Amino acid sequence: MSGGDDSDKRQSGRIRRFLGRFSATGEAAPPVRVQEDTAVRGCTRICDCGDRQVVKVTGTLRTVTLRARAGVPALEAELFDGSDSLDVVWLGRRAIGGVEPGRNLIVSGRIAMNRGRRVLFNPKYELRPWDRSSG
Repeated sequence: MSGGDDSDKRQSGRIRRFLGRFSATGEAAPPVRVQEDTAVRGCTRICDCGDRQVVKVTGTLRTVTLRARAGVPALEAELFDGSDSLDVVWLGRRAIGGVEPGRNLIVSGRIAMNRGRRVLFNPKYELRPWDRSSG
């Protein structure tokens, strides 16, 4: 029975490596604490953002994933501010230096609704310093 166990372990390792190619990182983002400085930076809470509204929001990236949209590479990230989350999508990008899970960002652009979720396509963005106290 140990032969089958070894085969299963090798197979699950291959699957993990294969799926890891589609993710910007294999690590989970550290826990996020509520963004208390949203108003200080002139940002809107994500839960208060409406469809087609031009917004500036801040939060922490939970996930960063490479996907294809209509045959074009797209870097997708989930930004969470403690009130809600939104999807941030950079079309035509495979990677952006510093954009990784756990990173704090300020993004601005026009909100779109896609399948019931808030999305910012190709937003302006500002990388914020790492918050080492949240991890």
